[in-house]
Amino acid sequence: MHRFVLPAKQASASLGYRGPGDGGKNILLRCAGSLAAGWPSRGPRLPRPAREGSVRWSTAAKASVVKISEKASREKILTLESMNPLVKALEYAVRGPIVLKAGEIEKELRKGIKKPFTEVIKANIGDAHAMGQRPITFLRQVVALCTYSNLLDSPNFPEDAKKRARRILQGCGGNSLGSYTASPGINCIREDVASYIERRDGGVPADPDNIYLTTGASDGITTILKILVSGGGKSRTGVMIPIPQYPLYSAAISDLDAIQVNYYLDEENCWALDVNELRRSLKEAKAYCNPKVLCIINPGNPTGQVQSRKCTEDVIHFAWEEKLFLLADEVYQDNVYSEGCQFHSFKKILYEMGPEYYNNVELASFHSTSKGYMGECGYRGGYMEVLNLHPEIKGQLVKLLSVRLCPPVSGQAAMDVVVNPPIPGEESYSQFIKEKESVLNNLAKKAKLTEDMFNKIPGMHCNSLQGAMYAFPQIFIPSKAIEEAKVHKMAPDMFYCMKLLEETGICVVPGSGFGQKEGSYHFRMTILPPAEKLKVLLEKMKDFHIKFLEKYA
Repeated sequence: MHRFVLPAKQASASLGYRGPGDGGKNILLRCAGSLAAGWPSRGPRLPRPAREGSVRWSTAAKASVVKISEKASREKILTLESMNPLVKALEYAVRGPIVLKAGEIEKELRKGIKKPFTEVIKANIGDAHAMGQRPITFLRQVVALCTYSNLLDSPNFPEDAKKRARRILQGCGGNSLGSYTASPGINCIREDVASYIERRDGGVPADPDNIYLTTGASDGITTILKILVSGGGKSRTGVMIPIPQYPLYSAAISDLDAIQVNYYLDEENCWALDVNELRRSLKEAKAYCNPKVLCIINPGNPTGQVQSRKCTEDVIHFAWEEKLFLLADEVYQDNVYSEGCQFHSFKKILYEMGPEYYNNVELASFHSTSKGYMGECGYRGGYMEVLNLHPEIKGQLVKLLSVRLCPPVSGQAAMDVVVNPPIPGEESYSQFIKEKESVLNNLAKKAKLTEDMFNKIPGMHCNSLQGAMYAFPQIFIPSKAIEEAKVHKMAPDMFYCMKLLEETGICVVPGSGFGQKEGSYHFRMTILPPAEKLKVLLEKMKDFHIKFLEKYA
């Protein structure tokens, strides 16, 4: 076997390294690594041995490489100490520690590590298709036609789908879904959204210029909050949010360094919103911030309540009286199940309360492709309608939206199908209605099944699931379990949910991630799994809860 040894100086010279501070040291490091692996470097080459063999460096050459490596290493610019403290403080419970643990358990199951269960059931998030819901055929047909326009010549697609796809593509640069659009979205889709709102609200006028297409509803909500937040100290913007709330709100408020102002929903009254509670919250907040935003989630997430018309009127009057900007999160407007409950949009009620309200109350309302009967979370389609903005602020909003160029164009196309579905007399209407009603009827049955089962379990109570797609039951946690949770530095309901995951494979989100009254404990669970799997899941939860109470009694 032939070997060669280069003295340090000769090695340095061969590799173009002429001394400290010279750029050639990087070449030396790369070549040293390549030679150690028995491979030639891309840099200046060493003489090749007659036969394949290992390369041996002299002690001096090795020392030189180590010394240079030590010099090349330095402290990271971005560390936990130097990073943006607002981001570090941000929390998003729906994809928090419990979900990370679920991911770890899934990896262990794939490696063959034995558990008391064979799969992890992720009931932590409202992801309909991941839970087995089938896509709406017409929506997918239109998006497919927009994505690959050659399919417009195919006889396998209905004409009403082709008609919508052609209209959308005509609004795109180069008739391609791959082009940028105007920052507020494709004009014809904004027009379709306005027409949808008018139909939904019984003829209340809607202006396409007030419609902005968004990357899901979340993008719209964070954009409006961003433009609203200002001031410092006691004049810093306060944002009133319901407790329990969807963690997007607390995360966005933290990220913007705004002030979170909590108002509590009335659990004893099926999570109703009480205006007296709004008054209490506002009065207390004025001592430390400038409350100017009021957020409403209707139907509720995680609580599932549907606001009455009277409640909506009271909230609008309160916002008008106190000069608050209203944010109405209405992404679950199609998800209403309980008899006697009906979705009332804030826009419609605002209009019907008369011009004094309709011409003055500033309102942003949000909708999405992700929920309802569609469940198209991955397309990230959504819109917001913003009313009574100052003309100069409207220009600022468009400027802010332009920074992100435009929402995903496939998501815009999906949103168009939601607001412009097949109508009676069109080829796809019967199949569309059948699929839509099947999804919503199944959700209504699963809502009732979940509510009934939880209310049969000792130490658990669940309010009526009037709408949305979640249960948020209150659970009794014994003091012994609370003490053990403290030892593990966990909130009691996080401890409960972690035990549930480890023993059953069921992943739910602790109520502490959404906010709850002191001393009460909850978890949020989606009702999206198929009915048979949901029954099994509920039985497992029942068995777990009873054993948990027995263990810590």
